[in-house]
Amino acid sequence: MRIIDREEVAQRLTYELAIPIVREAMIAFSTGQTRQLLRSIIPLAEGRMFGLMPGAMGADAPFGAKVISVYPENFANGRQSHQGLIVLFDPETGAPACVVHAGEVTAIRTAAASAAATDALARPEARRLALLGYGEQAATHARAIAKVRPLEQITVWGRSLDRAQAFAASIGEELGVPGTAFAEAKDAVAEAEIICTVSAAKEPILKGAWVAPGTHVNVVGSSYAGPVEIDDELVVRARFIADSRDGVLAQGAEYLKAKEAGLIDESHVVGEIGQVFAGQIEGRQNPFQVTIYKSLGHVVQDLASAWALYKTSETA
Repeated sequence: MRIIDREEVAQRLTYELAIPIVREAMIAFSTGQTRQLLRSIIPLAEGRMFGLMPGAMGADAPFGAKVISVYPENFANGRQSHQGLIVLFDPETGAPACVVHAGEVTAIRTAAASAAATDALARPEARRLALLGYGEQAATHARAIAKVRPLEQITVWGRSLDRAQAFAASIGEELGVPGTAFAEAKDAVAEAEIICTVSAAKEPILKGAWVAPGTHVNVVGSSYAGPVEIDDELVVRARFIADSRDGVLAQGAEYLKAKEAGLIDESHVVGEIGQVFAGQIEGRQNPFQVTIYKSLGHVVQDLASAWALYKTSETA
């Protein structure tokens, strides 16, 4: 059985490879070619979680599962917050074929999916990126979105201004883009045309009143019903597109909070990003519209990314 460790994933799962992979995976998902269950999450002590995400890519295609822990405090200690394994099974024999480092795949494919969504939903001329959060997903999102838009500015907000400044300087130097940190989230997004919320926030850190017309927002940090990163006003005013509509209706915290307040109903989730990619529904409808891509994370993205690594290593 092949084992692909973190270092190999980081080296080989480039954004040039991952972005089209997750795009095609989400088309397959939204056009009914895949099978999967909603993720199962067991809450643990101190805000930690254990999750299981099973799925199958379709006939004569791989199937498997991601088994992962989420320890939010790990980032402060220099470790990944998401740790676990993706197990792939051979579609011909049913035997386990490969085990892949799940934390690194998750970090890369999540950002790759947001980049693909940004390419489809952000205005073509969008150049200014704001990151609310300075952890692992902030870095991967900056790198991935730089592949689909020629960024001219990156602004950063986080709860520690010192850490935000250090991150802004580092990612700015890496990407060759001016990076600036702000003490207030409102100031960080004031000129943004693309916003990514990539935090561990429990309450809204981004308000609709701060978001300019025409902005695209990737809402990424909350992956289960509970914590919310954006307020009800932003949810209500935006064209709201999910990675998985059923997933968001069941587990999308920002959607559920606005629905509970009586501000929206299920029709507000207009569809899935895979339907946009496939041309089945419109993405952005005009230059002034605010768009949201709500990312819960999807196992078909993990399976497709892991399978690509496995198959290319077979032929190397």
